[in-house]
Amino acid sequence: MESVLNGKRILAVDDEPDVLDVLEEEILGSCPKCLLDKATSYETAIEKLNSQSYDLVILDIMGVRGFDILDLAVGRNLPVAMLTAHALNPEALKHSIQKGARAYLAKEKSGESSPSWKTYS
Repeated sequence: MESVLNGKRILAVDDEPDVLDVLEEEILGSCPKCLLDKATSYETAIEKLNSQSYDLVILDIMGVRGFDILDLAVGRNLPVAMLTAHALNPEALKHSIQKGARAYLAKEKSGESSPSWKTYS
């Protein structure tokens, strides 16, 4: 079954290059026709958002000013999934939902055979 993300452009933002490498492997492994851009800083993420059109943005909450990038992405009607190193605490979860994030994945789940994205309902 073909992934709904095939052919889509995705921006992944995290200050840890290793996390981005694992995420890239997982995404391109399940949808090889995806176009994935990576950014390890707020500045690089903003530069990419200003120069490219994206279908999905995956953001680290901490380390790259994730909530600020979330504001910009949601303002452009882009779907955003949050990536967090900590089991998302209730305050951050609430803040993400209020700002318009649609899903999250705990980093400790990435690299598993089938990591599960949690969607906000």
